[in-house]
Amino acid sequence: MKLATLNDGSRDGQLVVVSRDLCSAHYATGIADHLQQVLDDWNFMSPQLQDLSHTLNHGKARHAFPFDARMCMAPLPRAHLLAQGEAFASSDEDAGSDNQACKLSLGFSDELFGPCAPLTCARAALQLDFEAAVVVITGDVPQGASADQALDSVRLVLLANHVLLRAIPAHTVASSPMTALSPVAVTPDELVFGGDSAWAHGRLSLTLQCTVNGRKLGLCDTGQDMTWHFGELISALCQTRRLRAGAIVSSGEVRNRDASRGCSSLASRRALEMQQGGLAKTPWLGHGDTVRIEVKGRDGLSVFGALEHDVHLADQSAQ
Repeated sequence: MKLATLNDGSRDGQLVVVSRDLCSAHYATGIADHLQQVLDDWNFMSPQLQDLSHTLNHGKARHAFPFDARMCMAPLPRAHLLAQGEAFASSDEDAGSDNQACKLSLGFSDELFGPCAPLTCARAALQLDFEAAVVVITGDVPQGASADQALDSVRLVLLANHVLLRAIPAHTVASSPMTALSPVAVTPDELVFGGDSAWAHGRLSLTLQCTVNGRKLGLCDTGQDMTWHFGELISALCQTRRLRAGAIVSSGEVRNRDASRGCSSLASRRALEMQQGGLAKTPWLGHGDTVRIEVKGRDGLSVFGALEHDVHLADQSAQ
């Protein structure tokens, strides 16, 4: 099933079930008002939502209405935890090498932004950038969970845009001011195309499309070069503590070793240009730019809906 949260003026929004083709939706009223309620009581509420999803996809939902991603908040507008991994090795790292550690950092999760939220920045000198990632939302995970146990906790899969200010040192509080999520979150069993699942062994294997102002930046495979799968990322978080239902775990920027697939951030694009010609030509995001992030299934349809952000700089004089 596919779930989204509509902006009704409240902090947590209104939960809706969305059709597989993202054309129609139905309020989940009577089952749950918010996604966190479902995550807290997954075994009881998710079958009811699955029944509604089945009815909606067969065109039999009496009160269905057209789905508009522009009306969406993040599926989970605020979360207990946001952990960002580095599941994809950079081009100069040896994937799976003995000296490579599973890296994770924590980000702000008190306010997660919707798929069409503007990317705002005080001035161009801060070097506004984005990182496109795959994320999962978990149920409860016990302390010390193995990778297999942790993988069983994955409830939903979706996309994220981690907004970064590259002029500020990485992994400091101010360097990553916001994270936006795709309009739709999807249960793993929904990721089946022609009998073949795109979700296997803790990895999503589809193509992540990133464009800036309509120009292709990357068409990266979300599973091919993922060194640490989501079960391993979640397990690493649980070595010294448990996770509560509603924790969000990110793969970090999706990267491929094949340079022809492009990049999922401007920083990676600029680094590639430096390697190839000694000069970074691609500019950082500027006022009026538009970033679009999307994954399409093997049926050609958008899986999670698109994140599409307009850029607003307070200081336009630097442009």
